[in-house]
Amino acid sequence: MNTLRTAVLLAAMTALFMGVGYLLGGSGGMMIALVIAAGMNLFSYWNADKMVLAMNHAVQVDEKNAPEYYAIVRDLARRAELPMPKVYLIENDQPNAFATGRNPRNAAVAATTGLLHRLSHEEVAAVMAHELAHVQHHDTLTMTIVATLAGAISMLGNFAFFFGGSRNENNSFGFVGVLVAMIVAPFAAMIVQMAVSRTREYEADRRGAEICGHPLWLASALNKIARGAKQIPNPDAERNPAAAHLFIINPLSGERMDSLFSTHPATENRIAALQAMAAQMGSGNDGPASNEPSDAPSGPWNRAGQRQVRAERPAQRNPWVGNPTGPKGPWS
Repeated sequence: MNTLRTAVLLAAMTALFMGVGYLLGGSGGMMIALVIAAGMNLFSYWNADKMVLAMNHAVQVDEKNAPEYYAIVRDLARRAELPMPKVYLIENDQPNAFATGRNPRNAAVAATTGLLHRLSHEEVAAVMAHELAHVQHHDTLTMTIVATLAGAISMLGNFAFFFGGSRNENNSFGFVGVLVAMIVAPFAAMIVQMAVSRTREYEADRRGAEICGHPLWLASALNKIARGAKQIPNPDAERNPAAAHLFIINPLSGERMDSLFSTHPATENRIAALQAMAAQMGSGNDGPASNEPSDAPSGPWNRAGQRQVRAERPAQRNPWVGNPTGPKGPWS
């Protein structure tokens, strides 16, 4: 049902974009809009992942410099029967994560150092399973296309200042058509973009819970991430709000309501859905507590059992030693 709804919303976005072109320039404007959309989508298809990772200053890691984090992603990718994605780490104290890439063979997942610090091993696994679910469902490509079309519609709205409807003989809508292109169309595009994003989050929650096998792990992780996102700013996301929908929880400040203006469903609704899923699976008592303080570090590299394992390893645990340009890892 969610897949069908997403397809309908994508079709609506495309029709809206072509409609704006028609309002501004008649049939010729509609064709120009179609060409612009195709060009922008082609560019996004090949370059969007690199742009998003660069905007968030993500650093690629591997099993040598981030063995435990990398192992989590590798094991989950194997369970989901996905190719191993590239793994990135973002130096940011806000707990969050996202996935990007045009298809499963060219995918990347990224987590912040705050996520690894503040969540348990099980919760980190659940979050990365959620991101792999986005990869498996090709959501990263879908959301890139939607974001590109929404941006293009807004751009055409700005062009409306230079295309007076009454002056264009191909435009029978006159001033009303220009007004729709300037105000109504960009607003509608924003709503469609947010609707697509929210639809895909619920589906990724469900599939991510299936991949990791424990819905309550993800429910607990969402609770911690949501509270952490409210308390800890994410400067990179604030500078580039167009990519906010890619994160598992909205990284922008002041986004709380589950309304047409939110890129993500309300966290409480997502947790409730996961709790219902856990009850159906008979796993109601296997998840970590979801009421732990979000600012209490409880990551897998701070637990007593892990400290014992760490004591058997070489004393040098910081994966960024010898890499002065990289951020300090959560293992320091």
